Amino acid sequence: MNVRPCSRNHTRETPAAGDSLLCAPCLREVERNLRALPILHQECLYHVSPTPRRTNPTKVSGSRNRDHLNISVLDARHNSLAILDSWAGTITEKLGKVSSGRSALQFTRFLTENIEWISAQDLAADFADEIATITAELRRTIDPDPNDLHAVIRKCVVDSCSGTITATPQTAGHAGRSLKCTSGHSWEMREWLGLRQLMERQRERVSA
Repeated sequence: MNVRPCSRNHTRETPAAGDSLLCAPCLREVERNLRALPILHQECLYHVSPTPRRTNPTKVSGSRNRDHLNISVLDARHNSLAILDSWAGTITEKLGKVSSGRSALQFTRFLTENIEWISAQDLAADFADEIATITAELRRTIDPDPNDLHAVIRKCVVDSCSGTITATPQTAGHAGRSLKCTSGHSWEMREWLGLRQLMERQRERVSA
């Protein structure tokens, strides 16, 4: 019997589980992240506009200055929903199934229901990595950790570049996090969806 290594390229070769290209620990991680995503997506709403201490009880409640809005939180919520939508679209395109709605909860339920299929595709590693990335991004938005280590994402998508893309922590004065290549290429987090589509096109050219 041929034993395939997990497609996420662990330091130690871990065999994939059954027809899946992901190992059992990776599958469990994806399922945990999918369960957590709707909760984190909702929790972020409480961090969009922190409520300041009221010093003027007669102030109209709807007159809060827009400067209080945390744009990085809005970006994180938008990015996560866009990526979930994109993966749901992949399933719809390939299997003809359609998500029951377009909320984070409905998307994650849809992806969980089809995880057996998607984990057996060449996209399995990308799927696991992206779900892990947006889950971590929402968690950092809710509870930032200044000592958080860079998380390795994927090989750089720029032609002939041997660098690795990493997600850099949010820094003071910079709204949101960015994706940087070890060779110097960089993208904003909001560009991640387009970046993933470029990765898919590159993989299709290689397999053609």
